[in-house]
Amino acid sequence: MLADLLDGLEPGKPAIDLTVGEPRHPMPGFVIEAMDEAREGFAKYPPIRGNAEFRAAVADWLGRRYPPAAGLGGDSLGIIPLSGTREGLFFVAFSARARKPGADRPALLMPNPFYHAYAGAAQGAGLEPVYLNAGPDTGFLPELDAIDPADMERAAAFFLCSPANPQGAVAGSAYLQKAIELARQHDFILVADECYSEVYTQAPPPGILEVAQRETGSLANVVSMQSLSKRSNLPGLRVGFCAGDPAFVEAFASFRNVVAPQVPLPVQHACARLLAEESHVEASRQLYRDKFDAADRILEGRFGYARPGGGFFLWLDVSEHGSSESVTTKLWQRAGVRVLPGNFLARDDGNGMNPGEGFIRVAMVADQETTEDALGRIVRTLN
Repeated sequence: MLADLLDGLEPGKPAIDLTVGEPRHPMPGFVIEAMDEAREGFAKYPPIRGNAEFRAAVADWLGRRYPPAAGLGGDSLGIIPLSGTREGLFFVAFSARARKPGADRPALLMPNPFYHAYAGAAQGAGLEPVYLNAGPDTGFLPELDAIDPADMERAAAFFLCSPANPQGAVAGSAYLQKAIELARQHDFILVADECYSEVYTQAPPPGILEVAQRETGSLANVVSMQSLSKRSNLPGLRVGFCAGDPAFVEAFASFRNVVAPQVPLPVQHACARLLAEESHVEASRQLYRDKFDAADRILEGRFGYARPGGGFFLWLDVSEHGSSESVTTKLWQRAGVRVLPGNFLARDDGNGMNPGEGFIRVAMVADQETTEDALGRIVRTLN
């Protein structure tokens, strides 16, 4: 879509591409060494449920990342490796759908705007997407009390992203607790896309498993999707994990055993090493803090900017300067800055409203100098 919009248009200045959320910070130097340590594993089919080292590393990381009172780990927690979060998000919809074979017009609830893999999962699994607007008036998260009970009753799953892509909004513990209650009341799977959980500039975002276990002592109807793409700057490694409701995770593993890719044993070993090491995560987090400090200074009072709670995107309100697409075109032709129109990330809500219209998404993934240059160009172009 963006390629079509900008087709044939030349950048007005040397190009800076801030469209794709691909981390560009240095990857940990020991990851190749870690895979080499386990290189003999490339000669074996890896188990779909992961090996003991991998599952233990995930459980240990969850126990350190979230308050010890959460009681995560042991038999109460199902864990399986994923080939990155995206494939997990796609395939989990099929297993969620299988739990409600007799549902009339089964649905998948999702925020609007949203990560496009959610809509792909709905289409693939034969679920009707129900778009829940997440704009400034709801804190950029779906308003849970406004969801039609009939939609919740027919829902197989609810995909919830926190920190949110694209807005960076963080769901607090009370919000997550309410979502969990709804999932159990209407018996759908609450799928928490938490791939940005380690990219924050202030307080660490709460996690869905932490809240579920602390408040109810159960992980029923709840799973978390995580990856090392953002946490460890390794989008090309394609490794992550699903953890949560043990009965559902086991059913999900059985489904994946037939149709989904396995995670190679050397990659599982590298993942275990990466989850045990936090210094590279904090170093990357500081780089993001520095860039958001620059955004605070350069964008102050403009475009509705407020420092997001997490993630590495800016969600800028440019409605005073035109539509999402016209502003995107202007920034490319005049400033050489390539951003993503907000309306590309959302769908019409059925009432003639696209909640992404009037916004642009800016990925804060380049180095400090390039980021500051791009933000300055945006300000000067739209003044």
